[in-house]
Amino acid sequence: MTFRIGEKVVYPNQGIGTIENISTRSFGSAYEKFYLLRFGYGGMTVLVPFSNASDIGLRRVTKDREISRILSFLSNGWCAISPDWKVRFKQHREKMQSGDLLKAAEVFKSLLQLQIEKPLSFHEKGVLDRARHMLASEISIARNVPEVRAVKMLERALAKAGLALPA
Repeated sequence: MTFRIGEKVVYPNQGIGTIENISTRSFGSAYEKFYLLRFGYGGMTVLVPFSNASDIGLRRVTKDREISRILSFLSNGWCAISPDWKVRFKQHREKMQSGDLLKAAEVFKSLLQLQIEKPLSFHEKGVLDRARHMLASEISIARNVPEVRAVKMLERALAKAGLALPA
């Protein structure tokens, strides 16, 4: 999969970035092409080798029909949650690193459910916030709406399942 300069892409566990440049670097006698991604928040940049882009999970922004499926998932039923925090930590890390938006939605929903039962740990609050940001930013771009409106879509979907975003 190749991307163009100016294209918005999803970098797993970080969210949406823009391909700012494509460059070639030499390593001895070998040459490697890189994507330079810039993330809107904090101006962070990442170099991703062409040869590693698919292994890392770099992908295009989710299509609108998949967003509908994710909002439907958030609005229906509950997720199974492991009572063991070590198991939860491992599951959440793997899902967030996969780059799959539905898996990020699973993490998001399970943490929202968990916080009803007990306070989230500092780490889990951070994961919840990162999952919310990933969902809201991708919905915003896929549906071409401001992020505030994307958050409202999340809130409406969650309300149908008896869940709410933290204050």
